[in-house]
Amino acid sequence: MFETVIGLEVHVQLNTRSKIFCSCPTSFAEHQNKNTCPVCLGLPGALPVLNIEAVKKAMSFGYAVNATVNRRSIFNRKSYFYPDSPKAYQISQFDVPIVQDGELFVVTENGEEKRVGITRAHLEADAGKNIHDGEISKVDLNRADTPLLEIVSEPDMRSSEEAVLYLRKLHAIVRYLDISDANMQEGSFRCDVNVSIRPKGQEEYGTRVEIKNLNSFRFVKQAIDYEVERQIEAWEDGVYAQEVWQETRLYDTVRGETRSMRGKEESADYRYFPDPDLRPVIVTDAMIEEAKKIPELPDEKVARYVEDLGIKREDALVITAQKELAAYFEATIAAGAPARSAVTWLTSELLGRLNKTGIDISNSPVDAETLGRLISRIEDGTISGKGGKELLDHLMENDERDIDLLIEKLGLKQLSDDGALLAIIDEVLAANGDKVEEYRGGKEKLLGFFVGQVMKASRGTANPGKVNQLLKERLHA
Repeated sequence: MFETVIGLEVHVQLNTRSKIFCSCPTSFAEHQNKNTCPVCLGLPGALPVLNIEAVKKAMSFGYAVNATVNRRSIFNRKSYFYPDSPKAYQISQFDVPIVQDGELFVVTENGEEKRVGITRAHLEADAGKNIHDGEISKVDLNRADTPLLEIVSEPDMRSSEEAVLYLRKLHAIVRYLDISDANMQEGSFRCDVNVSIRPKGQEEYGTRVEIKNLNSFRFVKQAIDYEVERQIEAWEDGVYAQEVWQETRLYDTVRGETRSMRGKEESADYRYFPDPDLRPVIVTDAMIEEAKKIPELPDEKVARYVEDLGIKREDALVITAQKELAAYFEATIAAGAPARSAVTWLTSELLGRLNKTGIDISNSPVDAETLGRLISRIEDGTISGKGGKELLDHLMENDERDIDLLIEKLGLKQLSDDGALLAIIDEVLAANGDKVEEYRGGKEKLLGFFVGQVMKASRGTANPGKVNQLLKERLHA
């Protein structure tokens, strides 16, 4: 039996307006090489100037994960050459990062809380982008020197499921903090996975393999599962030392397999040394005070939802996993919906419809205020739950927001008047005298039959709760 050991290095593009060492904009999808200057191109004599907003955003992250935020940190030069790195080195932090010794908690599938240590989070400049077009390769340097926060975990995860839980939690935190849009498709939240195996009970780590540049939760899970299986097979076949060595691999999403890319360098190979053009970063008391003003984060929201709103922890975890979903939920409650009903209608009814059409909650055709009013009309008995679903279906297809007008227009208003309902009930009981006698003789399961007949006679408009109450009163009279 083997134990899997996983550590993650997550690269988060910070959403500053300009790059980390120059004033070039960080806007996405501009014409190739438009957002460049002598500094981010690494031209001789051009000097970098640190973007203070990137530092503040890194500090906010540090406080959000209970880390130490160093008052003094250093930028280094990390020497290597890639075609999309014009300087032939990367400006990064090495021995003294801005953030270190943090932690993050995830809830596993069996309901247990697991701590994942965060070794460090350091600032660095991103590289550009290689574009391969047939036999020609092109380089777009618009992304060069975009500010990155690299978040390095401890090797605390033991399965691909735990790795994905950690990633999702990290993704949510940077979104809540508003330090990154964390758009995985655009590469502003991407991950390098370090994977090894060892026999259970062995303390020494196995040979670590790095899987580079994964940009979806699904691919992270698939890549880890494949690589673990590859390493176990090599061990069992007696060729572990020959086939598993410290290297960087890529994940082929088409074939569903990892393949070798290059040998993995050690830190000494990068020849780190303090960048001579950048002084040490000294954070001020004012910067610390500002960085500590962080919003309510997922864990705090979960606790508040459970304690103050009385919803289940499992539901709270689902709702808070996405910043926009939590905001929608709170706006629904503000519009008059009770919290528990809002959970059901949001997670089961609305999200179910959105998922079928591939629409995100941010682009929902039904806004939170409208859903809140719909729920409140169910709660006050104006419409039934079935009527609410019909109304929601209509709202998904039509740009209409007046709930009361739509209830009248679609004929969904429930009949709740005692007099009108009793008239229908009396007709039903008179037409089924034999069954009334059976019910009064002890066959109480016939109540469902009478309810169905009343609902049919009212064309589905009768309030089911009222019908049950009035029927029992008449049958026991």
